[in-house]
Amino acid sequence: MNAVPPSPALPRPEITPINAPYWDALAKGELIFQSCTCGQRWLPPRERCPNCLGTDWRWTRAAGHGVLISWVVYHVAYHECFADRLPYNVAIVELAEGPRLITNVIGCDIASLRAGIRLELAVTEEQGIRRAQFRPLPNPPSPD
Repeated sequence: MNAVPPSPALPRPEITPINAPYWDALAKGELIFQSCTCGQRWLPPRERCPNCLGTDWRWTRAAGHGVLISWVVYHVAYHECFADRLPYNVAIVELAEGPRLITNVIGCDIASLRAGIRLELAVTEEQGIRRAQFRPLPNPPSPD
């Protein structure tokens, strides 16, 4: 009997003092982003506001909805742990609050991806790593 070799380990995120709250929130099933008193909101976490370079910012909980802005479909695995996932997408999702996140769209056929589709947060876990991914809304709300 041929044993199936285990999948190679996913690359682990580097947890730093500035991004630890982001990863802690994902562990609780929540997505957070930074927002500054100047009005700027952003991801990934950083020490200073990318707009005013200030340090007077706070963590804000995301509502969990967004829109697909762009994506690419990989047909070649550039790391061995992704070989059994081909093809897969890497997407830019704009959260309802404005920040953009590099992520994946799951739960749909790659051919159905379209700019502007409405998405909802899906916090997933694999190999002990929680990630913010998104899936299409089953019944997107009509625009206001």
